[in-house]
Amino acid sequence: MGPSVDKAFLTLGTKPVLAYSLHAFERCPDIDGVILVARKDRIEAAWGMVQMFGFSKVKKVVQGGAARQDSVFNGLTEVEDSVSIVAVHDGARPCVTPELISETIRSAKRYGSGVAAAKVTDTTKEVARGYVVARTIDRSKLWAVQTPQTFRVQLLKDAFARVKKKRAKVTDEASAVELLGKEVRLVPSSWANVKLTRLDDLPLVAALLKT
Repeated sequence: MGPSVDKAFLTLGTKPVLAYSLHAFERCPDIDGVILVARKDRIEAAWGMVQMFGFSKVKKVVQGGAARQDSVFNGLTEVEDSVSIVAVHDGARPCVTPELISETIRSAKRYGSGVAAAKVTDTTKEVARGYVVARTIDRSKLWAVQTPQTFRVQLLKDAFARVKKKRAKVTDEASAVELLGKEVRLVPSSWANVKLTRLDDLPLVAALLKT
């Protein structure tokens, strides 16, 4: 949709996209508190939405950064010392369920990590340039990673410290933990946990949410 579009605040049915995700976290019994990370120019709107829909678990709204890793780092610095597990979720995935959130938390408590992911079922091609197929990739070993991505807090803090030290660019939290050489555990999810990326995703997401 382009960098100028804040997908989390698009209206879907009667609510902003972000409100559906927050509603799932509000209903999840394993979630004690939420730190909402938003663009600087959306912080006031975010607080207004929290109050409008009564999201009592949202404790703070903090300013995000230029990239996902910067935003997650900003949120992570606001986590209280008493917290042992943190779940990172993309507000543009409004179809997340309380059950999936809980599954990732259980995995993180047991293994240190729990990352929602769906097994790739389509035949997948690698393209070196243009639209010319370079090779077919064995899909039996491929998973499409989603969110929530849930970790023991100290593990994720150590991972982001390594990212900062190496000045690395990572596209998700699992990649940061991989830089530490630590095992990342997947939690089987559904393709219904779709990320709102293109305009033509809107009807699909609306149908899944039954808005």
